[in-house]
Amino acid sequence: MLIDVHVHRSDDPLARHDELAHRLASVAVDPVAVDDDVAEMVVNRVIDNAAVAVASLGRAPVTAARAQAAARLQHRARHAGAGAGDSPADTADRPDSTLHAAGPAGIASSDARSPRAGSTVFGLDPELRVQPEWAAWANGVAVRELDYHDTFLAAEYSHPGDNIPPVLAVAQHVGADGEQLVRGIAAGYELQIDLARAISLHAHKIDHVAHLGPSAAGGIAALLGLDTETTAQAIAQALHTTTATRQSRKGLISSWKAYAPAFAGKQAIEAIDRALRGQTSPSPIWEGEDGVVARLLDGPDARYSVPLPGPGEAKRAILDSYTKEHSAEYQAQAWIDLARRLGRERPELRDPAAVRSIVLHTSHHTHVVIGSGAGDPQKYDPTASRETLDHSIPYIVAVALQDGEWHHERSYAPERAQRPDTIELWRRITTAEDAEWTRRYHSADPAEKAFGGRIEVEFTDGSRLVDEIAVADAHPLGARPFAREDYVRKFRTLAEGVLAQEEVERFLELATRLRTLDAHELAGLTLTPPAGSLDQADAASPDGLF
Repeated sequence: MLIDVHVHRSDDPLARHDELAHRLASVAVDPVAVDDDVAEMVVNRVIDNAAVAVASLGRAPVTAARAQAAARLQHRARHAGAGAGDSPADTADRPDSTLHAAGPAGIASSDARSPRAGSTVFGLDPELRVQPEWAAWANGVAVRELDYHDTFLAAEYSHPGDNIPPVLAVAQHVGADGEQLVRGIAAGYELQIDLARAISLHAHKIDHVAHLGPSAAGGIAALLGLDTETTAQAIAQALHTTTATRQSRKGLISSWKAYAPAFAGKQAIEAIDRALRGQTSPSPIWEGEDGVVARLLDGPDARYSVPLPGPGEAKRAILDSYTKEHSAEYQAQAWIDLARRLGRERPELRDPAAVRSIVLHTSHHTHVVIGSGAGDPQKYDPTASRETLDHSIPYIVAVALQDGEWHHERSYAPERAQRPDTIELWRRITTAEDAEWTRRYHSADPAEKAFGGRIEVEFTDGSRLVDEIAVADAHPLGARPFAREDYVRKFRTLAEGVLAQEEVERFLELATRLRTLDAHELAGLTLTPPAGSLDQADAASPDGLF
């Protein structure tokens, strides 16, 4: 069904049940069964998130976020090495908050003194439990740091896998089982993707996490089996607190790019906690006279049509999203595949002396976000941050042409970015907006929707090369669509040298049984490297306040 969203003046109030927050809440908590193919894709994305998280455990932003979470220790499981004479008070700090008020059906007690209260953090002792919002924060940064997990692109950009850390953290905290977790994740994906189909945030320089806050709140509500009104209040608060500017993705891009979705997930958990306590939020948050649409988006006269499942209709939006084979902005995925192939077929492309110019004709989004249309000189700066380089399609194409591969570390190494022949080739690559590729980018027809473009090379000898690619090889309609074995291979590859083999197998065994896990097994859905392996990264991380 299509939901008409437009601004209402305070003297012409919108019925509560017609507010978008309420509509989203109704979809989130509709207890329709999760389809089997959706549940299987949830498993894939849990594995995918774990893969990219484990590869980032030693990176500075992830180390800092993990330390922040560790400072909010909520509990150490009773069986985790406590001495015979120790009481729980001897081995844990008493938490100062918990999701407790609703006692939803089917959820284990979340009494703060329960040995299962709290959530695990990737890279920490698996017996440690931290407050769930901080577990979501740390794990969310780990998942997002390498820009290497799933995506959905339409009116707005999104990385719906960012819903998984907050939903998983709450699931562990309250003692939920795998079926409940799958339901929550499917709901989070549904809400974020449906919002991204209809409402552009970047057109007004609002960051895309403004769709994630509400979707994560809805996913948590679905997990907990909350009522519609409580869920709507949480969704409204989550939106109200996550409307940030896109400066986080402009110019010299900082480490906040990885923290932004983690912040939204943390805010979603806090919004649920506050709503459970009977507190209310700004309303109507989208449609109000001074709400998000009127003041931050298209303005008082705007209208949006948001597609949502009807009552009793399955939540299947996750199947419309796609993951990444390469660690870079999604709109670079197809270009990497094309550049790898062309570099092998036409080796002269690797030599800047042979190339006069390379123009990538592509969609408006690609041109202005990761292309020369952004107007960011930092996208051509060999000393730029990794976060900047993974949003520079000229850099990415230059390296993929020359190396015939793309690696999540080697391709971004300072010595790689500063190689003279690469810099020379890189600065001959520009992008141009192409109306047809923009149309295909926004097409509602999955068979036509495209994220690539046309490459035109002019060689110094006067000859030309023209080629094109529509979607990445790993896309569902690509040359090599990602399947379960590809997700597993990605996890194994990125875990190599980080996790012991038995830990790799333990995690995969749990993840592939996700839907049937009991609460105790679900508590083990974390990543634990060998003792001491992160000590150097931890020691290099400056202390904070906590």
